[in-house]
Amino acid sequence: MAAATSPPLTLSLQFADASHRAQLPRHKVARWIRAALEAPAQITVRIVGADEGRVLNRDYRRKDYATNVLTFDYESEPVVVADLILCAPVVEQEALEQRRPLEAHYAHLVVHGALHAQGWDHEDEDEARQMEARETELLRALGYADPYA
Repeated sequence: MAAATSPPLTLSLQFADASHRAQLPRHKVARWIRAALEAPAQITVRIVGADEGRVLNRDYRRKDYATNVLTFDYESEPVVVADLILCAPVVEQEALEQRRPLEAHYAHLVVHGALHAQGWDHEDEDEARQMEARETELLRALGYADPYA
């Protein structure tokens, strides 16, 4: 979806871990989110270190490790209100393991989190196929390779 026709977005971009600040300029993060939006949104993207990522994942998902992205969705209508928490060390390690550019992996995880904020899920095989297909479509439109290839 072109930026001119995207729903309005209010974005707060926060860096508790600034190690990737240069790879995450506000205009790129906003572009990635807008590509996935189907409704107006107020989204905070917070880049965190391993300690904060682990605490949040443990406290809210009962999983005692840092994960790549957490989505806290508070409201979906009429405005999507959500926080996306990305753990910089985990994102970097995954990008290295997958031999993907760091920017491309961040783009994927931001799109993934934005879709979760709008109700997309991957709890069963059918949902996972649909969500992965949508992510692939959006990322290709943004100029990135299929993250699942």
